[in-house]
Order: sequence, then structure tokens, then C-alpha cells
Amino acid sequence: MPAPLRFIKSTPDLPAEADAVVIGGGIIGSFTAYYLAQRGLKVALLEKGVVGGEQSSRNWGWCRQQNRDERELPLATKALDLWEQFGVESGEDTGFRRCGLFYVSNDASEIETWAKWGEYARSIGVKTRMLNSQEASDHGKFTGKVWKGGVHSQMDGIADPGLAVPAVARAVMALGSTVHQACAARGIETTGGAVSGVVTERGTIRTKLVIHAGGAWASSFMRQLGVRFPQATVRQSILAVGTGHMTLPDAFYGDSMSITRRGEGAHALAYSGRAKVDPTMQFLKYQKQFLPMFKERWSKVSPGGLQGLLAGHETLSNWRLDQPTPMEARRILDPVPDAKTIRLTVERVSRLIPAVAQAPVLASWAGFVDSTPDGVPVIDNLPAVPGLILAAGFSGHGFGIGPGASHLVADIATGQDPIVDPRPYRLSRFDGGTKIDVSEF
Repeated sequence: MPAPLRFIKSTPDLPAEADAVVIGGGIIGSFTAYYLAQRGLKVALLEKGVVGGEQSSRNWGWCRQQNRDERELPLATKALDLWEQFGVESGEDTGFRRCGLFYVSNDASEIETWAKWGEYARSIGVKTRMLNSQEASDHGKFTGKVWKGGVHSQMDGIADPGLAVPAVARAVMALGSTVHQACAARGIETTGGAVSGVVTERGTIRTKLVIHAGGAWASSFMRQLGVRFPQATVRQSILAVGTGHMTLPDAFYGDSMSITRRGEGAHALAYSGRAKVDPTMQFLKYQKQFLPMFKERWSKVSPGGLQGLLAGHETLSNWRLDQPTPMEARRILDPVPDAKTIRLTVERVSRLIPAVAQAPVLASWAGFVDSTPDGVPVIDNLPAVPGLILAAGFSGHGFGIGPGASHLVADIATGQDPIVDPRPYRLSRFDGGTKIDVSEF
């Protein structure tokens, strides 16, 4: 079952040319198109399915600085301000609010990890406060449990994954640019080695600037251009329950479980870190680079089944630009939720919050989370294909940091001073971004 999502109408006609073409109508692609359109560029945003249809509507909805990787933290901090700014500028509702995020724990090592991160964060101006046992128990009083400690990240918040991307896409069109759903980008044309157009299933758009923000599809798309981008996806499951009769916080984490308000009278429940790795040819291709990450997280990540292979987003095949591609065969990646994970999530959250045991399950869904070997995205010009920028591999963090990351993409694309230092996000850290011999595939 797909996650709850608001649908919008597309721009009727495909333009013959554009100042920029953005491939992928998720949170990164949509915000990138918005910031480029704000700067006066005529942008065409392409989405093979519906905007926000994949992982951008299937995540927790947390917009946080707390516990971010040091390399991502600057983007997360900028993103929070940009979430607020977007609502003021556009008049659109993304559901964003700085409700604060609360974490509680009875694990001394986990509390110590939060404390160490907090020391670093406060040194660079991030507001975060450790909670003692009394404070943590007070904040988590709806659980009826005593907690050893916790943390309150008071400036963090949430947005609604079902509202956010459609809202941004509408804002893109309000600025005079275009949004095209059910329109897959099959490939990129080059002249003299540089970008000169994007071939879509509906025709070609002439352009000298392309941003690829295709999420789980990015690696297979880059392979068509001879660019090596190590990427693997994990399949995560989540559900929503009716909580209209309960008094629960907007966002809360404890005992590896999260609850997040999602619309009126409902909360999304998730089991933190629990995911399935579906073996695919692409995963096998890059497995050596991913082994350190999976080894570290193996207690929560487990082998999956055939869903990833059958979905087609991790194919090693080459496709033709004059014929339908795997993206047209699978407009929206909509994997079946893992029944055991859904059951365990309900059981564990019910132990954490007993009232949830009686709450009706409104929906359950799953999504493929695109990951890099170090869990940090790639946001970079690709020297192998001048005029092409890659923004993918957000490793489950893309929704929250989306506005900040997309602003950085727009800065790179237009040659403006970057909102944060872009060097940590270069593809070259994986020895990628250069031409490869496609015959090896």
C-alpha cells in the first residue's frame, strides 16, 4: 500500500527547451527546481511517476539536527530555516513545525553517545539539551515508564511527507517553471561531451544543465553515461495508526521505536534501523564498499528477498533511448511491507505506549532507501559529463535536510557562493565521477 500522499496536476505540455532540467520529483529534485526557478531559470521538473511517490512520502518526516553526521549537520541546520522560509515565501503548507524532538533511553551507552554528540553540537551553536532521569520520565510520562535519561533537541521538528513534495512542486509551477509527471527521463544527449539535452518518453528537451535527483534509480542511470556511482538500497517498512483519542507528542523516540504525528488523528510508527537488504546485481557489484557499513549495522539489517531485483532500479543493464526503460515499467517503487517488521513495530510500540495496542492500523507501506557506502549523499558536478550534477544517495536523511541540500545544488548549478562547504559531498571520495568501461557491465 502506498504511503498517504496528496496528488497534483502536471503541466500539460513538455517544453522544447529549458534553462535546466531536474530529473526526479522527490524532495531533492522538487526543492532544487524551486530554488533554480527563484533565480530566474526556466526549469522542467521530470518525474516518471508522481511527485513525492517514492521515499519522499515514505519516511518518518523528521527534520532534525540531532545526531546528524558531522558532514551533514551544516545542511541540516540550514534546512530548518529554509523549511520555515519556504512556507512564508510560497504560502504552501508542508506541515513543517519546530515541535522539538524528544529521545529517551535506559541504555547507558546510548545516552553517553547522545551526550558526546551534544558536546560537539553545542560547540558549533546547535541547541540540544540532555535530560536527566526525572526530566526524561516527565517528557515520556505517556509511556508510564521511568527512563535513565534522554535528550531534547528543541529547534528540530517535523514536516508531513504526504504534503511536502506536492507543495514544493506547486510552488515551482507558480514561479513559471514546469512539472511533468508520468514522464520518465530516458537519458542525456551530449554535444562535444557536454550536456545538450534530455531524452524523455515524450520527446527531447534541449538544455545545457541537468540535475539528476533520482533517488534509488541514480546509480543505474549514471551507469548509462559511463559514470560509476556506488549505491545500494535497503527496504524499510512503516505504518500509521489512528491516535485521535490519545495525547501523544508530535515526535518521540525510545527503545529503537519512533512515533511521529502524521496528519490529523494519526501517528506513523517505525522501528529504527530495522531494514531488509534485497540482493541485486548492483548490490553485488558494490558489496565490498558497503561491507563496513552493513557489518556495523548487521544486528538490525538482515537479508531480504527478490523485491529489489524484480523492481528493476538496481539493474546493470543498458537501455536504449528510443524504447521504454525499466523506469517506465516500474513508475513507482512500491515494495510490499515486511509483515514481521510491521508486527514487531506494533508490539514494541505497544509495550512502550500501551494505549497503541488498541489503535487501529490505518495503513502500512515500505520504501527503498538509497544509500552510499558512508551514509552521506553525493552532491557534485560530474567532470565526466559537463553540465550534469548528481544529487543522490541521501541514505534516509534526504527529507529532513532536503531544502538545505537542494539550495546547495542550486548554488553549484548557478555558480553562486555555496550555502555550505560542498567538498564532503564529492563523488570522488568513492573514486567515482570518471568515465568507466561500460563493457564490464
